[in-house]
Amino acid sequence: MLDYPAYLKASKSGKLKEVTNQLFSSLKSCDICPRRCKVNRLDSKVGFCKTARLPKVYSFMCHHGEEPPVSGTKGSGTIFFSHCNMGCVYCQNYEFSQLGKGREYEFKELAQIMLTLQKSGCHNINLVTPTHVLPQILKALEIAIAQGLKIPLVYNTSGYELAQTLRLLDGIVDIYLTDMRYADSLISQRFSFAPNYPRYNQEAVKEMHRQVSLTEFNKDGLIRRGLIIRHLVLPNQASGTHKIMQFIARDIYENAYISLMSQYLPYYKASGYSEISRRLNNDEYEEAKKILEGCNLLNGWIQESYGSERFAGVNIKPI
Repeated sequence: MLDYPAYLKASKSGKLKEVTNQLFSSLKSCDICPRRCKVNRLDSKVGFCKTARLPKVYSFMCHHGEEPPVSGTKGSGTIFFSHCNMGCVYCQNYEFSQLGKGREYEFKELAQIMLTLQKSGCHNINLVTPTHVLPQILKALEIAIAQGLKIPLVYNTSGYELAQTLRLLDGIVDIYLTDMRYADSLISQRFSFAPNYPRYNQEAVKEMHRQVSLTEFNKDGLIRRGLIIRHLVLPNQASGTHKIMQFIARDIYENAYISLMSQYLPYYKASGYSEISRRLNNDEYEEAKKILEGCNLLNGWIQESYGSERFAGVNIKPI
């Protein structure tokens, strides 16, 4: 058995089963994310994420719209999980992240989704909003491995994570695709009902970086292992871009890959919040780009919607 993806080695050694059992048992008094709701999800109780024992899935597809090294030429095998451990008032996926559209899947059904995406030729299994259903995902992963799953996992998260939970994924997840949304706790509470987001987020990103270290790509530019940090620029500097980029430059170092996102639109309930009730403008995005350059963060991707110009760093690519 090969050592890539990492979960194959973890499965062979017994680590995957051990971690799965530990996390699944924690659902009896759920504390897998910063909310620590302490409800018994195995007894049909629900906390903030409104999810009990079984994961709910809204849709799955071969997705070509992620960052280029994630989507590649054949697409990323994306699974959109319903519900979330955040409550973003501007979420573009609010129909399933906030309103809960989708249906519950048994673990063997979720495993079949993974295998179907692999059979379709996808480069990876892209777990979108996995935090609140991580134990269930690992249950399904065990089943899928036994039936031949062999493409890497992308842990695609809002970044509202507990570092100690992520630590259990060391040697299981190869690719982290994480948001860094906010630099200010009052803002994260106001727009996402996420207390202390900056602290938990920064601790989580440092743990992700510790696990996967330098980002690796294959000869075709497809990511094999590593960390990509997404930053959605909000109107009126609400996301705190400068402080976040200073953190990345200081603690994650200059080899960090950053996706600077310009596509903010006032979805869902955002019209009721004056600071973010309009779309991002060109000047705000240009300022965010200057911040990246000033922090010497020169690896990553910028949004094509505001032009295809490059940073001074040759590794920045428009998407």
